[in-house]
Amino acid sequence: MLSDILLSTFHWSQLLQPQFYIEHGGLWLILFVIFAETGLFAGFFLPGDSLLFVAGIYSSNIANEILPTGNEYIDLLVLLVLISLAGIAGNSVGYWFGRKVGPTMYHWKENLLFKRRYLQQAHDFYERHGGGAIVIARFVPIVRTFAPIVAGIVEMDRKKFAFFNVIGCVCWVFSMLFGGHFLQKWILSQFGFDLRLHLEVIVLGIVLVTTAPVLFKLVFHRKKDDKPSA
Repeated sequence: MLSDILLSTFHWSQLLQPQFYIEHGGLWLILFVIFAETGLFAGFFLPGDSLLFVAGIYSSNIANEILPTGNEYIDLLVLLVLISLAGIAGNSVGYWFGRKVGPTMYHWKENLLFKRRYLQQAHDFYERHGGGAIVIARFVPIVRTFAPIVAGIVEMDRKKFAFFNVIGCVCWVFSMLFGGHFLQKWILSQFGFDLRLHLEVIVLGIVLVTTAPVLFKLVFHRKKDDKPSA
């Protein structure tokens, strides 16, 4: 009966809302989402950036699920370590997957969850930025899902990949998590404005900021391709 009730109130659009994961799974679901978005090619649609930002806003509540401390800095540190480990593990799985079966993905049939252009975008991104692409890709939706797979396909050195994997993941988690926590704290104290009451607007803003470079690239290249050659 309970499962029927939950299914009747569930809508697929909720998978794009970070508060859904926090309310229905807490820390463990957050860890899974971060792992899946960075380690499973089908996880590209998951809200990694906005989920981490909102997790920073609710950091004390989330951290207290496993370690009640009453100290906001320890709470943030606990989340930083655990979420970073999940992201590092996810990228490692993506890298392994790329080395094992990645080349055949270019011949896979496209479907709702897989588009070859995503793989090609990640490959072009990697070619331009080299090892640093593993770090930069963490901050770019869709690309961060496929970048480790491409690194595996081109057989990037394992130690080099591991180094950039750790650096990129920690920087990404730190910036989003701490940004959400301290921005909420500062705005609340300075203006009395509670971000928790306007999460939809916050999430929309994060999505626009993080996807703007991708959209700009797609539009720019499309116009360039459509331009008749002299």
